[in-house]
This record gives sequence, C-alpha cells and structure tokens, in this order.
Amino acid sequence: MQDLPFQQALVIVLTKLNSLYPLSQKVPSVQRDAILSLPLLELTGRLQEGSLSPRTVLYTYLEKALEVTQQTNCLRHFIPECEQQLQEIERRKEKGLLYGIPVSIKDHIGHKGHLATCGLIQCLDTVMEEDSVLVKVLKKQGAIPFAMTNVPQSLFSYECSNPIFGQTLNPLDTRRSPGGSSGGEGALIAGGGSILGMGSDMGGSIRLPSSFCGLCGLKPTAERLSLSGVTGPVNGILAVPCALGPMARDVDSLALCMKALLCQEMFQLDPSVPPIPFNEEVYSSSTPLRVGYYDTDGYFPLPPCMRRAVKETRSALQAAGHQLVPFSPPRIPYVMNELFMKTFFADGGRAFLDVFIGNIVDPGLKPQVNTCKMPRLVKKLLALLLKPLFPRMADYLSSMAGMRSVQEMWDHHHQIQVYRSQFISQWQELQLDVMLCPVLGPAFTTGYPRKLLGAISSTMLYNVLNFPAGIVPVSTVTEEDEEELKLYKGCCDDPWDRTLKQAVSGAVGMPVAVQCVALPWQEELCLRFMKEVETLSRGRRVP
Repeated sequence: MQDLPFQQALVIVLTKLNSLYPLSQKVPSVQRDAILSLPLLELTGRLQEGSLSPRTVLYTYLEKALEVTQQTNCLRHFIPECEQQLQEIERRKEKGLLYGIPVSIKDHIGHKGHLATCGLIQCLDTVMEEDSVLVKVLKKQGAIPFAMTNVPQSLFSYECSNPIFGQTLNPLDTRRSPGGSSGGEGALIAGGGSILGMGSDMGGSIRLPSSFCGLCGLKPTAERLSLSGVTGPVNGILAVPCALGPMARDVDSLALCMKALLCQEMFQLDPSVPPIPFNEEVYSSSTPLRVGYYDTDGYFPLPPCMRRAVKETRSALQAAGHQLVPFSPPRIPYVMNELFMKTFFADGGRAFLDVFIGNIVDPGLKPQVNTCKMPRLVKKLLALLLKPLFPRMADYLSSMAGMRSVQEMWDHHHQIQVYRSQFISQWQELQLDVMLCPVLGPAFTTGYPRKLLGAISSTMLYNVLNFPAGIVPVSTVTEEDEEELKLYKGCCDDPWDRTLKQAVSGAVGMPVAVQCVALPWQEELCLRFMKEVETLSRGRRVP
C-alpha cells in the first residue's frame, strides 16, 4: 500500500525537476561536489561575494536531494516556486543573510499553494493560501525554500512513516529510522541533500532526528520563532507548546539561521513574537561556563554509548576550563506521565482518534491508536493489574486515561507551572549557566520507535519546561559500546528495557550525541555552549 504513493511522488519529483532544471544547466560534477562540501557560513560568503551564483547552488542541491530521496524517501515533493524565488532574489539589490541558500521545510510548515498534510489523508484537499511567517522571513532574507519533507502520520511519533508518502529511512544506515517527527528533514540533511532545514519540536521532534542522523538541531523557547501558518492535527495544546527550529550540519549554521530569522520582519509580521534580536555578543563569548550535568534521568536509562558521550564531553569541558556541577533532574516519572502524557491525552485520546477517521492507520501509530481506543475504565483496570509487575508501564497507561473535569485540567496546568518554578530554583541555587545531558540514541532499527514512545523522557523534559535545547553529535558507537550493551538491564527489567536493547543493537559507527540546554530565551547561550561542545569533540565526531 505504501510503495505506490512513493512511486507516484517520485514521478512528480522527476517531472518538476526536469522542468526546472534543463540539461544545459547541469552543474559539472567537480563543481557540484565542491559546493556540497561547503559549510553554510562559507557558502553564504561565496554567494554574497558573487563567486558562486544562487542558480548554481540551487540546481546542485535539487540534484543531490533527488539522489537522497531515492535512497531514503525523505521528500514529500520539491517546491516548483523555488524558481520564482530564485528570479526574485537575483533582481534584488539588497542581499539578505541567507541570500541564495536552498532551505528545506517540514511538511506542516505552511507554504503558499502547497498542502500541509501531517501525513493524513483528510488534509490532502487543504491548500495553504499564504506562506507561514517563517517562510516569509526566510524568503525576505534571500533563502530559497526548495523542498518539503516527510513526517510520521499525525506527527505524534518518531518513526517517520505515513500511508500517503511511505516510510523514510536513515541515510547513514537504511535499516534504521531517521527519527521524527522531523525525520524527513533529518534524512535529507544527513544525506547531503539540504544544507539547512526547518523542523518543529513538541516532545523531541527536532532533537531525536538530529541524534539519530548525526546533525546539530535546536529547539528554541517555543515563542522565540513565529508559529503563524504552521498547522497540526490537534490544535490548542498550549500547556506543552510546540517550537520551530533549525537543523543543519554544524552549530554555526544554526546560529546564522536564528540570526536571520530574529529580525524586524518577523517581529512585524507576528507581534506575538518577543522582539529580541539575536545576541551575537553572547554567542561569540569565550567566558568559562558553569555547567550542570547528568547522564541518566532515572526514568529511562539510555544505552551505554549515550552515557559515555556525556561523560567524555564533561571531561573535555572540564579540561577546557569550564566548571562542571552534578545535577539531578527532579521527578522525571511524574513529569513524563502526569505532566507530559496527560497534556496530550487529557481527553483520554478522543481528539487523537478523531484525526484517524477515514484514514488508514500507519503501523507506526497502531500501538497508540489501539491504546486510545480502550475505554477509560479498562485503561485504569489494566494499569492496576500491571502495577505490581511493570510499574513504569502501568503509570504510562494510566496517564492515557485522561482527565475528568475542567478543574482537574486547570490543576494540571498549575502543576506544570509549579514544576517549572521548582526546576529553575534548583538550577539557580547551583548558579548554573547551562546543562549537559543525554539524548535518546543511537538510531533505532526501523519499527522500534512505535514500541517505545516512553523512551523520549530525555527530550520531552525540556518541552514541558519550555527551555531551549540543542543536539550536538560528539562520537560514534564503538565495538566496546556494543559489548557493554549486552550487559544493559535498564532500570525496571520490563519489556521496555528489553525492547530498547534490541532497538539500538548493531549500531557500530552510528552517531552518538549529547543534549545542551539553557534557561528560557537564552538561545544564544545554548548555541554558544553547543559550539564549545562541538569544538572539543571534533576528534570523536561523525565524519
């Protein structure tokens, strides 16, 4: 069922590309390889000075993106209007910060004249009437949105598969998932088919693909970038907000993107975005940092390689003159179940189920859909029966039973505020600047993310807190990590622990990353810390 949409989409891609890209304008392979190897900062410099043309760069990335999607099925489609944007910027006298840079965007970030499907059949007749604010600002800065990337059905998964466009694979190992829900972005950038992409994150959807694909990715404070013109399958969930953010191959690329987006154009188009320009002084600072750290959250112990990454990075930071302070994140089981899961399943999953009316349910979503279909009483009774044997799974199931009154929902929102205040107080008592912590990884074998929604505790925490958080790859899985994995027991010796072990086994050579965090509105400090980690870890980084 999924092969046919992929083949149809590929035919459309080929047709559009041929119409945009006549044979006479194909870039010679030597020049093509040179362009694809340039970091974003160097590429922007060449474009600004005129030694490279936007046309040559666009055609180079169109061709490479087609190669990558044939391998991974990461694209939903190319954006034919990229030719119009190219002609527009060629006529301009002023060059924006992203002049001539091809940018890929996630499926549900609105682009005029195109669908925002969220992988759902019911959205196939809804064409966006105008660009989202994010796309408008990208274009104002001279960027060329050229491709829309694949997502998991409903966005509520990190499997990256839907019945319309099919399964996206990891270009570093096509037996593995690229993560999600910004998995199409992760696969395209990791495969070399895009130099800069825009994703979204509500539980780890930028950070998990970045971890799985060996990329740098930033989830900003939710309100730092405009969400105007961005759609979702279930709207109005405000207690744990969605954030838009960039994904790229290095930290400097993320910083340049944030600098370009945090401009007067965005603040005028969406007055709800705080008018805080990018603080270059903070990003460029070399002042030693006071860094909190932990390598486990006490809820879902990660594989040995991910904990090793934190320990090695901690040692490197200490040797570089930074001060490292142990930190223990409070009550993560409570945050995962009572605060995070209850936010999304406050109604017991009824709104989530409504999304699938008239839709084929993708295999990646069936476990969640089947659980939501259980009556509330059955969920509660089953949780009660599971509690003595598998308490972690029981609490998770109980949280999906939802709430029973408006008063209970108000109290739930209040408890999120209380937890944020307590976490910030603990942070400030230790006088921390930033936090170093683990992220889920390495990349799961395809089919396993659907079995382990509860494994995202490392990322979901900073959605609940609404802190900026970014991912930096620092190493790769070694044979020694594989040997240690054989001894992995997890924390509960339940089916989740055993499934995680299976999901990540055989990943030698795959990227290993860490997570870097700062307090709300301090994206520049978060990026500065990420840059420091990136610089110190270059010897262990993925090629």
